[in-house]
Amino acid sequence: MLQLVADGLVIGSIVSLGAIGLTLTFSILRFANFGHGELLAWGSYLAFSALAVFAALGLTDAAAPHAPVAPFSFGWPLVAALVLAALLTAALALAIDALLFRRLRLQGSITLVIASFGAALAVRNALLFTYGGIPRYYSQELQIAVPFVPRSFLGGMRVTPDQLFVLGLTVVTVVALHWFLTRSTLGRAMRATADNRELARVAGIDPEAMHRAAWMLGAMLAAMAGVFAALTVQLRPTLGLDLLLPLFAAVILGGIGSVWGAVVGGLVVGLAESFAVAWVGAEWRAAAAFVVLTAMLLARPRGLFGERA
Repeated sequence: MLQLVADGLVIGSIVSLGAIGLTLTFSILRFANFGHGELLAWGSYLAFSALAVFAALGLTDAAAPHAPVAPFSFGWPLVAALVLAALLTAALALAIDALLFRRLRLQGSITLVIASFGAALAVRNALLFTYGGIPRYYSQELQIAVPFVPRSFLGGMRVTPDQLFVLGLTVVTVVALHWFLTRSTLGRAMRATADNRELARVAGIDPEAMHRAAWMLGAMLAAMAGVFAALTVQLRPTLGLDLLLPLFAAVILGGIGSVWGAVVGGLVVGLAESFAVAWVGAEWRAAAAFVVLTAMLLARPRGLFGERA
């Protein structure tokens, strides 16, 4: 039981990061972006490309000063690749908005939702064309020469240091994001725009600037989620598509527009998937998110932390 909980928390932390970005863009841009999952995939592959560049420069060899940091299976090059991938993914999101969504913003949310389907297909195929369809692992570019042994905690529960790193960094990111949204000037402006766009405009807040900030912040969180998913599981072109349903399930479960709701929703979805693998089989893992989503819509359509209309 403890092992299932541990696995579920790791999965849920990844889903939570992606769900936060999705709920932020929904709150400010007012449409459900079905291409958000592709930002996760591109973020993970951009980090892989950064690692390839670092490897060419001799920065990821296990004998070099940048060898894996004990007890993790990676060193500082992966952290640097994560930062670079987050920035590049934010640039990609801004480019998609400038080329597509900004032109359609006045057409209504339905048009934007349909456009997001097309954007997702285009971006996913661009990823396949660039990197191919063969699954990869970060260890291919990290050139790990030190054997990696999972550690045991709490009565034999096996949790790897990498998984603890993902879980810990997710907690730090969520706390930092909460501080940003509640204490910083930009964060307060984003919240004001999400609450009432016209009133925020009257107060001197530029909605377009808030749109760009939402795209950048959501894309950076998506890139982090993609890198974490690839680090703990596998790097594959369908990564974003596989995580899309869990992301929406987490957002709706927690309440659309609620950051903390997305965190709680992601953890619940992760736990549901973990228990589904043990109880009904791995082939039904994806169905767990759908079951959770359906149950929440029937029991509480506004979600756990959703505001009343």
